[in-house]
Amino acid sequence: MLDIQNHTKFEFDDETLQKIAQKYSSKDVELLLIKDGDMRELNKNSRGIDKSTDVLSFPLEHMEHTPLGSIVINIDKINEASCKFFHTKDEELTLLFIHGLLHLLGYDHETDSGEMREKEEEIIQEFNLPKSLIVRVEG
Repeated sequence: MLDIQNHTKFEFDDETLQKIAQKYSSKDVELLLIKDGDMRELNKNSRGIDKSTDVLSFPLEHMEHTPLGSIVINIDKINEASCKFFHTKDEELTLLFIHGLLHLLGYDHETDSGEMREKEEEIIQEFNLPKSLIVRVEG
C-alpha cells in the first residue's frame, strides 16, 4: 500500500504510483510531498548537505510487518524539471517516485554499475511512460 502525505497544494493522479508500489513491494511505502525549503532542511539534517534536492529515500530495517520506508519528493523541483524536460508534472513525480522506490529496494546508482538506471528504464517502459524520461540527463 502507498500512504501519501501531501504537505503542499500540488494536485496529481496517484493511480500509476499505486500500481508501481504494489508491483515492486508487498510492504507499505510512505510518500511525502514537501516544498523546497523543507527539503533543504531535511537534506541538511539527514545527510549534512545544506542544499535542496529532488528526492530522498529513507529505507527502514527489513523486518516482517514493517514498512519498506519513506520517499520524500520536492514539489518545487518537479515544477522546475517538468518545464526543463518538457514532461508533465505527473510524469516527473512518477519518475522521482520510481527513483526513490528503487533506493528503498536497495539499488544505489552511486555505487552500482548502471543496474539502477537499467531498472528505472525497465519500469518506465513497463508502465508506458514517455520514453523521453529514459534519456533525461541533468547537467
